[in-house]
Amino acid sequence: MHDVSSRELLGAALLASGRPVSIKEFAQVLGLPDEAVRQALLAYGAALEAAALGFRLEEIAGGYRLVVPGSLSGRLAPLLAPPPLPSLSTAALEVLAVIAYRQPVTRAEIEAMRGASAGTIVTLQERELVKVVGRSDTIGKPLLYGTTQKFLLEFGLNSLEELPSLESTDFAGLLRG
Repeated sequence: MHDVSSRELLGAALLASGRPVSIKEFAQVLGLPDEAVRQALLAYGAALEAAALGFRLEEIAGGYRLVVPGSLSGRLAPLLAPPPLPSLSTAALEVLAVIAYRQPVTRAEIEAMRGASAGTIVTLQERELVKVVGRSDTIGKPLLYGTTQKFLLEFGLNSLEELPSLESTDFAGLLRG
């Protein structure tokens, strides 16, 4: 058996994880400092681009993962499963936006901001886009809702700081799928 290089272990971790892996997680696995891991990831990403292997390294949701470029994904559709979930309703997107921008937030606060019921919270929880993040200190101790890592993944964000400002009119790039 041969010694495993850091690059080989890095590639195997990216492939095997099936989710974004943080610098800290790589540092533990590789036994390297964070900056060395960051440099190794940059070099690995550049090598993938140069080799044109049909996938690339993407930084997203606080970590790194391997992805198929969008230019190839359409041709691979017959191989991919399961089919995508139906699109979220306008009401669900409104509730999700309120949660994303105002979190942590209670159901009553969401309903007050929307002027309508926040019944779609259940759908958003089932899709793992929002979760209960605690309880408010107000009367009745209502549940507080916030977004999840899956929310960041689905909307192509590395962190909530990347959400467009509320004054922006360019939200089209967020609705990836």
